[in-house]
Amino acid sequence: MSVKALIFGCAGLELSEAEIRFFKDNQPWGFIIFARNIENRGQVSDLTDQMRECAGRPDVPILIDEEGGRVQRLRPPHWCSNPPGRVLGQLFEQDRNAGRRAAWLHSRLIANDLREIGVNVDCLPVLDVPVAGAHDAIGDRAYSSDPEVVGEIGAAVIDGLMAGGVLPVIKHMPGHGRAFCDSHLDLPRVETSLEELSETDFKPFASLNNVGMAMTAHIIFEAIDKDRPATTSARLIEEIIRGHIGFDGLLMGDDVSMNALSGDYRERTRSIFGAGVDIVLHCNGEMDQMTEVAAVTPILSGKALERADAALMALRPPNDVDADLLRGEMDELLAQNC
Repeated sequence: MSVKALIFGCAGLELSEAEIRFFKDNQPWGFIIFARNIENRGQVSDLTDQMRECAGRPDVPILIDEEGGRVQRLRPPHWCSNPPGRVLGQLFEQDRNAGRRAAWLHSRLIANDLREIGVNVDCLPVLDVPVAGAHDAIGDRAYSSDPEVVGEIGAAVIDGLMAGGVLPVIKHMPGHGRAFCDSHLDLPRVETSLEELSETDFKPFASLNNVGMAMTAHIIFEAIDKDRPATTSARLIEEIIRGHIGFDGLLMGDDVSMNALSGDYRERTRSIFGAGVDIVLHCNGEMDQMTEVAAVTPILSGKALERADAALMALRPPNDVDADLLRGEMDELLAQNC
């Protein structure tokens, strides 16, 4: 079945008739859900079933940003709270083995919750390396300001997700930690030299470059391209992401509706594909915008299709675990950091 190189969100707790028609007509490669789409386990399971029915593909990727802390779509009382990434990093810096184990448990428990509601892709781990004074858009979502720590915890998080039958998406490539404004609202510019970026921001991504999927950053890196953010910069994607970092997996742009990008939705979409990104991501569920994005999005084909297929082939059934026992172990480990 031919699909478009798209990931779409939806507006509410269930698909409207208009959304069902639109998704069937345009056949996005995948879907993404947010807090506005989530009420309880049964409702979300019904929603993801609707998405699979629209796609006609039982393995259609259904994504979520489920990190813990501020970026947690599954919340009490129906789900347990999970700590932000920084807590895992702090434990790691006290005790490396305990930190790695807690990171694995953290993501394995997240995967357990996601599989129960039909979600099979998590936009995690966050591999950004923050610097002092940077905007809090990343903040405590980051594991550490040490790129080695970020890479090690990121590896444990990936292993935990994969063990739970959920695919990871590393983000925000090639690094969002130096942004001094929120790319949801404005376009950050980074003036750091290529040499320093290579030793810091790029390092965690390079250490985990064999992961199947990654998401770009809407940030200008002036040492590489003074005019275009990473998501729309052919030079940055070719020379840095595909070249220096060595990532050859499926590359999706961060949300096309974010204000860091300029132009109308057709222009933004064309620019993203023109730079070499494989998949466009549109998150807010607004039909007028989705219609514009879909109108200029190609069928997923060629190398992009090969990468997409390879990413999905890595999906495995979850291993059997006792979630209560795992949560008790994680809580004990994290208590060491109090």
